[in-house]
Amino acid sequence: MPSSVSMPVEQAGAAPQAVAARWYRRFGLYERIQHAGMMFAFIGCALSGLPLLFPYTGWARSLAGFMGGFESAALVHRVSAVLMATVFFAHILQFLWRGLKSGSLLTVLWGPNSLVPQWKDVEDIWGHIKFFLGKGPRPRFDRYTYWEKFDYMAVFWGMFIIGGSGLLLWFFEELSPWVPGWVFNVATLVHGHEALLAVGFIFTIHFFNGHLRPEKFPMDMVIFTGRLTEHELREERPLEFERLRREGSLAALQTTPPSPGAVAFGRLVGGTALVLGIITVFLILYGLFTG
Repeated sequence: MPSSVSMPVEQAGAAPQAVAARWYRRFGLYERIQHAGMMFAFIGCALSGLPLLFPYTGWARSLAGFMGGFESAALVHRVSAVLMATVFFAHILQFLWRGLKSGSLLTVLWGPNSLVPQWKDVEDIWGHIKFFLGKGPRPRFDRYTYWEKFDYMAVFWGMFIIGGSGLLLWFFEELSPWVPGWVFNVATLVHGHEALLAVGFIFTIHFFNGHLRPEKFPMDMVIFTGRLTEHELREERPLEFERLRREGSLAALQTTPPSPGAVAFGRLVGGTALVLGIITVFLILYGLFTG
């Protein structure tokens, strides 16, 4: 093993090239599969659902035609929705399993490894505002930043709102004997507008935070490879780095660099999603301003 990898992780004066040479595991295979499933499902739902919101535009009719017509687009939409629901329930099962292993769900819901917003996130938001205004230092983040938690909670919220209204519309014939007609009208409005908001958010704010920020441009590969360098860990999540080193857990996360094939595949998949998302945003704006 190269000496740069075998150096003690606690060594304070490590050379920059040695620090860059050390890699750590951030996400496991299960998390990366979940993200891939959610990504494909979301893009599938977006591309098959948007033609129904903008049927008066040429691009919507062309997109529906590419999928075989509006009926075929509806099928693509439902298949994508099933995939998204599957990923969601798999994530819930993972959450429950972690709570069972730790002996308490509280350890999963709270603390530095939790995606649930906490008081520190409020402090980080305020600290970041002051940093942007040149009034203070940059906040020091732990495993998850406040914007990552916001992304996560937005998806979690959307699963109930968009998913619930979508189920009402999918099974309206079976439910109509027991549900008032106005409920389906409300579900139609909620499903379309909430979905449009979700698509706009994911393809702009999420893409910018995840990939288009100056320090990550053109793409953050960690969700595709599951790995990041020690330099990234130290600079972007110093509290996590210090906590893992203090707990003696850092060495267990040390791993090899991602293979060139894995990086190339991640760039292909992520780049395709990024391009599709940006194009979709322009099509939405065109549809909104020309309708």
